[in-house]
Amino acid sequence: MTSQVPVEMILLRQAASYMTLPILMIDEGGSLLFYNEPAEHLLGVSFDDAGPIAAEQLGGLFEATDLDGNPLHDVEIPVVAAFQKRRPYHRRLRFRGLDGAWHDVEATAIPVEGHGKRFAGVFATFWEAAP
Repeated sequence: MTSQVPVEMILLRQAASYMTLPILMIDEGGSLLFYNEPAEHLLGVSFDDAGPIAAEQLGGLFEATDLDGNPLHDVEIPVVAAFQKRRPYHRRLRFRGLDGAWHDVEATAIPVEGHGKRFAGVFATFWEAAP
């Protein structure tokens, strides 16, 4: 993980801590930087217990499928797509949290651009999908 977090991500983290929607943030290197308390239920562990997670470890932690149970390619997962393509991405998907529970969610991920058009990371929200 990077040693210095861009100010844009610091400000977004502060805002995310007040939101009622689950929010997670990925830094410019692909590491999990933060997720808020509402995201803890879906992800299956508190951020205090998980802490920031390096990009190398993050890929294997969560299993994601489409709603029919077919595995998704990385680029079909909103956070990964927004990170790789540097554009917003949204879809419904199913994923397994760290507690082993499966969740059907709507997920939207948005790349964050800092001063001078510098890529700062990804800001994502996800919520339980209506049946």
